[in-house]
Formats: sequence, C-alpha cells, structure tokens
Amino acid sequence: MKQPIYIRALSSISSLGSSLEEIWKSYQTEKHFLSEVKIGEQTVWASQFSPEIKKRIENLRHQNEKYKNLDDSVLFAIHVSRKAIDLAHWNGNSSFGINLGSSRGATTLFEKYYGEFLSSGKAATLVSPTTTLGNISSWVAHDLKSKGPEISHSITCSTSLHAVLNAVAWLQSGLVDKFLVGGSEAPLTPFTIAQMQALKIYAKGEVERSRNHQDGIASTLPSYPCRALDFGKKQNTMVLGEAAGVACLERKASKTKLAKIVGIGYATEPLRHNVSLSTDAQCFQDSMKMALGPMPADEVDVVVMHAPGTIKGDKAEFRAIKKVFGEKIPAITSNKWKVGHTFGASGILSLEMAVLMLQHQQFVPTPFFEQEHPEEIKNIIVNAVGFGGNAVSILLALP
Repeated sequence: MKQPIYIRALSSISSLGSSLEEIWKSYQTEKHFLSEVKIGEQTVWASQFSPEIKKRIENLRHQNEKYKNLDDSVLFAIHVSRKAIDLAHWNGNSSFGINLGSSRGATTLFEKYYGEFLSSGKAATLVSPTTTLGNISSWVAHDLKSKGPEISHSITCSTSLHAVLNAVAWLQSGLVDKFLVGGSEAPLTPFTIAQMQALKIYAKGEVERSRNHQDGIASTLPSYPCRALDFGKKQNTMVLGEAAGVACLERKASKTKLAKIVGIGYATEPLRHNVSLSTDAQCFQDSMKMALGPMPADEVDVVVMHAPGTIKGDKAEFRAIKKVFGEKIPAITSNKWKVGHTFGASGILSLEMAVLMLQHQQFVPTPFFEQEHPEEIKNIIVNAVGFGGNAVSILLALP
C-alpha cells in the first residue's frame, strides 16, 4: 500500500450487541449467542438481534413514511451508519463516499412479493425499487445527506471487505478523504435457510437431532451449534445470523483513530463448481501474501479466519494459513461460533473483532482449538471469502 488508511469509527448490530463496549463484553464470555428460532415452518439455529435492537429498528421504520416499505437489510444499514458518523464526528460534513453491500439483498421483501406474485399473477408496485441491491447505499446516502460517491455491490460473503478494498483505492487516489464502508444482511427467512440446508452445510436443530436419536443415529453436536475451527467435527455446522456493520475510513490520521489498514489482498480461484474452494484454499494463500507485502510473515500475531463452521471450508483455510506461515502460524480465531455467519456483513464483524483485540491487547480464542495466545498483538490479518472463491485479506495494525 502507498500509505496506511485509518479506521476512525466502527458501528455494528448483531446478537453480540450494538456498542463496542457491549460487543467486547460478549467476546469475553465462553457462551455463544445463537438460539433456536421458528423460521417459516421449521425451528433452526440462528443468530438474532436482542429485543432492544429490534425495537430500535422498528422505531426507525416509522420515523419516515418512506422507510415503512424498506427491507430490514436497508434499515439495519441506516441504523449503524447514523451511529458511525456520529462517532467519527462527520456530522455537518457531507463530503464522504459510501460503499455498502449485501450478499442476499432484500430477502424478506423478495420472498414476500414473489409469494404474492405466485398467488395472484401480479407484482406489487414497489417490488422493483425495494428489492434492488442498490437500495442499501442509496438509502443510507439519502438518510445521511452525503454528496460523495455512492456504491453498492454484492460479492457474496466477502462483500463488506470488498467495500474496504474499494474505499482504500478511492482514498489513496486522493479523490476523497473519507469513506463509509460495510455490509448488511437479513438472511433469517425460510427460503434463505432452505438454500443452505439444500447445500447440506447448515447446523441441525434440536428437533432434527431428536429425530436422529429416535432413528438410532448418534448426534455429533455438543453444546455449541456452530463449531467453527473444530477441525475434528463430523458434520457441517454453519448457522446464519442477522447483522450490519460499517467502518469510517480516513486518508489522514486523526487523534481518535482506532487502527490502521497497512495491507490489502484479494484473489479468486478458478471455479470447478458453483461453491468450489480448493483443499488448500489457493485464493486465501494469494490474498494473504498480497496483504503481507514486504512484511515478514512472523510479524503477524493473529489471523481472524472466515471459518463458517463447515468441514471443508474451515480445513481449507487452515491449510492455506499453514502454507503461508509455515511451522510458526499466528494465533487463529473466528467469531462465527458466537454470532453465526452473517454473509455480507461477516467481514466487517471480523474486522471489528480484530480492532477490539488490538485495542484491548487481548486475544479472543474459540472453544475448539488449543493454542498459545500472543502476549502482544501488533498485526492482525482478517480473512473473508464467498461462493466462487473470491477471497479478501486485510492487514491491520496498531495506529
């Protein structure tokens, strides 16, 4: 990178909480924040907002007549973006760019409107304007009254870290000095859950486990529904979660900076099939090497893995880390056993976790992988990858 880019503020909502203080407290416990939820006609493991956060989103929906017809994913993004610019003290200065995205988009509204279409043969008036992926950045820009570039994209589960990549390019070009980046996801819908179950990667709920027990099939799932970084698990354990997160990035260092981005990397694997990832995740090897640049590999203290809790995905990324770092691998961790996989928002939640570890100088482990914890944390790599093998790695350092 030509120059570091500084993270001025972070804001997110998830089952972990809605403030950095609350979220860090959630990371200090050994418990997960997943629960069994009725979605459609079935009960599954999922990661939901607290009643307090849900109430805030509903209040936002009724603040403006135009907001009543927006998808949850858009409202989530508006909520965290308002808080982020307050924390960054960007109020009154509308000269900043926006790059926000989502993997699945307006899932709730799309399923609702398509169901109505199948019944009546007619589409509702607001179907098209409220289900396009451009909704998120457009409505956030409208709400914040920003005048800079406004970009939306969907790059599966690496969406929010691709937003970081794009913002870094804009900031280093000198075209803008500030950029709001992140992702938002509202995936707890019947059709979305069914899609993950069809791929046979979703964690089994209590009802299904009870049925297996009755049929004489031993359950391999103990108390943690999602077992990201458990390399001995015998079945896939991915769990979906709703979340949104944004970061305020600046070209110049301020007194209140949280961390700095000192390296970026990206890579894509040749597709063998629609959800392909090689056994040693070549895309991650390439993206991590690119993010490292001239920095010696042994100076990285932690890798926050994508690790969605699937057998093949977790192992492939771990093999990639061993290929890049050799015998002395950094401490590895993931937050998905706590908060689930939040698709397009997952990368920014991982970035937030890394910033918190840098700030507090404390490593956040998983319950499944024993390792030595670093005594000092100076540099962290954050990984994300999506269907199609589009990997992103961000190298963070103390400011």
